[in-house]
Amino acid sequence: MTLQWSQMPAWLNQLNREVISCTKCPWLVEYREKIAREKRRAYLTCDYWGKPVPGFGDADARVLVMGLAPGAHGSNRTGRPFTGDASGNFMYPVLFETGFASQPSATSREDGLQLRDLYITAAVRCAPPDNKPLPQELITCATYLDREIIGLKKVRVVVALGKIGFDACLGHAIRAAVISSRTPYLFQHGATYRMPDGKTLIASYHPSNQNTQTGKLTRDMFLKVFKQAKALADS
Repeated sequence: MTLQWSQMPAWLNQLNREVISCTKCPWLVEYREKIAREKRRAYLTCDYWGKPVPGFGDADARVLVMGLAPGAHGSNRTGRPFTGDASGNFMYPVLFETGFASQPSATSREDGLQLRDLYITAAVRCAPPDNKPLPQELITCATYLDREIIGLKKVRVVVALGKIGFDACLGHAIRAAVISSRTPYLFQHGATYRMPDGKTLIASYHPSNQNTQTGKLTRDMFLKVFKQAKALADS
């Protein structure tokens, strides 16, 4: 089963409690709760999470995945990153094949899924309208992100999903005084950067339904990214 809070490191337990209770962005609070009330027809009988979504995975992970934000009817419904939506249906089979996930599917917080040597977080913890968080919302959530990345002390490889996730990684690196400028780091799928602190940053297209259905991101492309992440973590 997924780690219970009592089994998590104390710092992560505390951080997740703060994330889940956060109401710092009124517009996002209104939106996430509205979606949870109105629901999608396919999920009318479901109890929506309707709160900020904490990170998920192995606190001793060497690989960190940086997502964008919870999906309105995915993570905002289930309460766990990439769980219960098309993006997760695309991603978790790849994580399973590369040995990072205990099973190829993710449907709920109670489905028994465990992550091994991998932790998933996001630039923003609340579902934003049109999957486009505002700059101020990214800044507000960065306070949680910084604490999370600093606490995950064994991370050696970061896989950034999409331009917003990539920029969130660079933003943290600037705040942590790892880099002084974003200029040398350009987002393109498969781009790999050795950072001054020894970590490796890998850029990937986001596994959004739009990207995967149009073929912009194929399974082979995504699988290659996580095989590379595993190899770099082991090197």
